[in-house]
Amino acid sequence: MKTINKIYVNGEFVTPHGKQMLDIISPVTNQKTGEVTLGDEIDTQNAVAAAKEAFKTFSKTTREERIAYLEKLRSVVSRRTKDLTDIMVEEYGGTFQFSSMVTQNMLNDISAMIDTLKVFKFEQTAGNSKVYLQPVGVVGIIIPWNMSNGFIVTKLSTAIAAGCAAVIKPSEMSVQQTQIMAECFHEAGLPKGVINFVNGLGDVVGAEITRNPDISKIAFTGSTTVGKIIAKGAVDSMKRVTLELGGKSPNIILDDANLEETIPTAILAAYLNSGQACAAGTRLLVPESKLDQVNAIAKAVVQNNIKVGDPKDADTVVGPMVNKKQYERVENYIRIGLEEGATLLIGGEGKPQGLEDGNFVKATIFTNVKNRMRIAQEEIFGPVLSIIPYKNDEDAIAIANDTTYGLHAYIFSADKERAYRMASRLDSGRVCINGLSHDSKAPFGGFKQSGIGREYGAFGLEEYLEPKAILG
Repeated sequence: MKTINKIYVNGEFVTPHGKQMLDIISPVTNQKTGEVTLGDEIDTQNAVAAAKEAFKTFSKTTREERIAYLEKLRSVVSRRTKDLTDIMVEEYGGTFQFSSMVTQNMLNDISAMIDTLKVFKFEQTAGNSKVYLQPVGVVGIIIPWNMSNGFIVTKLSTAIAAGCAAVIKPSEMSVQQTQIMAECFHEAGLPKGVINFVNGLGDVVGAEITRNPDISKIAFTGSTTVGKIIAKGAVDSMKRVTLELGGKSPNIILDDANLEETIPTAILAAYLNSGQACAAGTRLLVPESKLDQVNAIAKAVVQNNIKVGDPKDADTVVGPMVNKKQYERVENYIRIGLEEGATLLIGGEGKPQGLEDGNFVKATIFTNVKNRMRIAQEEIFGPVLSIIPYKNDEDAIAIANDTTYGLHAYIFSADKERAYRMASRLDSGRVCINGLSHDSKAPFGGFKQSGIGREYGAFGLEEYLEPKAILG
């Protein structure tokens, strides 16, 4: 039985003022594996005060000093990659495949921010004036459970590069991951108060971060619904916000694509992080003339290559949902798909045989889906793929853009130039062509209700800076 009874404030692991206890439940067995003591408003206020004090001096550090801190952080994270991967698998059921990728991406993200910081121009010229980009202040960071440490590293490495101090509220379902990550930042030797971690609930710790006048900016990753609540609360004190929100990503298979090669990759895009990913390609758009062929290939791929099971196994593609609530949400959407008249190609309701104790959902595909259906419009956050036929390229673009979201998209084609032309017409913050890829220097964020602002590289760094023009 594990006990998490400390938070990280002002450079120390301290006992929280909060007294509320929360059970840690394994998503694989639904058995209690530990408990955590949650922080409260006072803990959050203490963390903000520490960050505010630290900002006075950290904001004056040089580029070289910040690079040195990031290099030390990268070294520490690199040394603890196994711990970080294993705890992702254990705590929320992330598959070993996905968790290993996330851990490697953490290192890439730190390296990319170091490279960005080396060449970034904090002093620029506009017209006849000097423009200085200075750190925005204390940043409140609120993140979800589905890639907790990855989000922490991305946002905090950017905050450090900008010269900001930060208070982080991770998901209360990620406390074990947070513990290891806090240890990494502590070992990196950052000045006291620059980085603070407070475990707690959104309506307690998150709410205090949102309203606290000493927080200058909020960086949030999570649902569109919660993002709107944060944005409304932040406006009272004119906090800057970066919101990376939900998605319903289209994956367009063009008529010249090799289906035997592209459909297996498209399935993996849909089941990214067991479908619990905002960038998962959960709408598969295919030429209607090839629908039957796509159906046959997709069904065979799931039957033969998509293992639903223990996330520790290296060949598992779909692990459990994070908790019972998420499992029930996904099951409800499967029922909705059936009620709406979509054709169930494979999967469906109920737990896979032999996995009845955990929060496991069958790898599910609906085909002949109409884009107006709820399963095609709403973010399910589970291993449920909708195959949607289209008539021609114009129809594919129209369907892809017919959504309130605009975070991520995919295109597969034998003609890369054609794919680029299609990509330029998609309302999406990122478009992957002929595969699944990540670029730690390219901007990431959403159009429409998928968010505000961008992360990664120079675009992300600018979100943590305020321009000051000096004229004359």
